[in-house]
Amino acid sequence: MKKHWNLIASLLGVLVASIVFLVPFAFILTMSAKGVEEAALLRFTLPGASHAWANFIQVIEARDHMLLLAFFNSVVITVASVALMVVFGAMVGFVLQRHQSGWTRVADICILAGLIMPPAVVPTIWVMQSLFLFKTKTGLVLIEVAYGLAFSIMLFRAFVATVPKELDEAAVIEGAGPIALFFKVILPLLKPVMVTVIVVQSVAVFNDFTNPLYYLPGSKNVTVQLTLYNFQSLFTTSYNLLFMNILLITIPPLVMFLFFNRQIVEGMTAGAVKG
Repeated sequence: MKKHWNLIASLLGVLVASIVFLVPFAFILTMSAKGVEEAALLRFTLPGASHAWANFIQVIEARDHMLLLAFFNSVVITVASVALMVVFGAMVGFVLQRHQSGWTRVADICILAGLIMPPAVVPTIWVMQSLFLFKTKTGLVLIEVAYGLAFSIMLFRAFVATVPKELDEAAVIEGAGPIALFFKVILPLLKPVMVTVIVVQSVAVFNDFTNPLYYLPGSKNVTVQLTLYNFQSLFTTSYNLLFMNILLITIPPLVMFLFFNRQIVEGMTAGAVKG
């Protein structure tokens, strides 16, 4: 009887999750294929005639191909940010797990503060202006790393706890220094959690709206999320083009989650036993 109820609860959970995620996506698909007059009604109905290709061309060509520039900027920022998060997150997680000291507690408090404290926008802008990093991709990359590094450190630290210390001792006996020990022995073993960090943080950075809005203004620095403004104005909104734009910038993160879903779960739960 208990198994029967568990099965029913699982099916209900899958049904609710499907409704929550698939219905909005279906609404985006139908709206992106409508004409401007039909889309303005904002009704969840099939399009009378498909305008998907025409909408796609208009979105790509809007404001001198701004969406293509936005994709380039977002990819550059995402790759640079995630690469730094992986390297520094793995190094800090390894040191905190392997070398316990009086400073470890202080580092834990700082990491926890990085997870729960909201960012202070105005002071951050003032600091970036002082360092000549405001309105630069380099500055935004550092912002993304600063905001996402705490989560990455926690994942890497939990996973390092599952790696036997005997491997470290054997490498040291063989003459490996700290750098060689980390990059040649430890880092290759962190592949499962590395994939998790790469996918989760890539989606977070790629989909980020507020940080580029605050710290990277300017039409030449536009990212994919900011292109949503292209089809909105004070009095009118081209909903068919807006939803086509949403569809195009939703596809890359969706594809990543579909292909790496299993690796994400494995990486998130790998350090659960000993972490």
